[in-house]
Amino acid sequence: MNLIIDIGNSVAKLAIFDKDELVEVFRGSNHSLDSLPMLCSRYPLERGIIASVITLSNTIRRQLDKLPFKIIELSHETPVPITNLYKTPQTLGMDRLAVVAATWLKPNNDILVIDAGTCVTYDFIDAQHQYHGGNISPGMRMRFKALNIFTDKLPKVSAKGDIPLYGQTTETAIRAGVIRGMELEMSGYISLIQKNYPGLLVFLTGGDDFSFDTNLKSIIFADRFLVLKGLNRILSYNDKL
Repeated sequence: MNLIIDIGNSVAKLAIFDKDELVEVFRGSNHSLDSLPMLCSRYPLERGIIASVITLSNTIRRQLDKLPFKIIELSHETPVPITNLYKTPQTLGMDRLAVVAATWLKPNNDILVIDAGTCVTYDFIDAQHQYHGGNISPGMRMRFKALNIFTDKLPKVSAKGDIPLYGQTTETAIRAGVIRGMELEMSGYISLIQKNYPGLLVFLTGGDDFSFDTNLKSIIFADRFLVLKGLNRILSYNDKL
């Protein structure tokens, strides 16, 4: 069985896979993997992989050193089953390699992966499994927080509540501006890429579990565990090597 660790800007996710099947997922602090000893005692783990967008804490380093099996720390030098065309691979966030899972789940397709978490990332990989790169923009919570911090009078607004077409209070104006702004941004990227790749498929993932109304739903696949599946795919690929 495989141990998959995905450490993001906000939380850490630990997942157990039995070959390609996701068994269980745990969420916790991204500074200490408190559930790690329990997982090691509960499951017959044989190998693992960790990807992090932050610098690993000394606590996590010590925990990883105690594991009784090999664990891969994902980096730009780790072999992956795609061709990476990114010009600065050493700066590429490891979570953005989620495209690996998308190509495995929907092989031989042009794919856009939208990951709505702390940031919103857009990553494109073509039908020949060539990763072209993508874009990064502020995530939903970051947008709400920025409107409050960088202005004198705008309040910090929750994402929960009415989202009208036109806000008629400051609260609904902010909420609709943020949520509908993200919807239009996502739809815009999809439509733009479709001009060159009409058969485009879209994977939507991320900690915010974001969804939006669009007439493009037939090409969109929601998978909140796409990054974990991608890391498991990379682990299996390296194990075969």
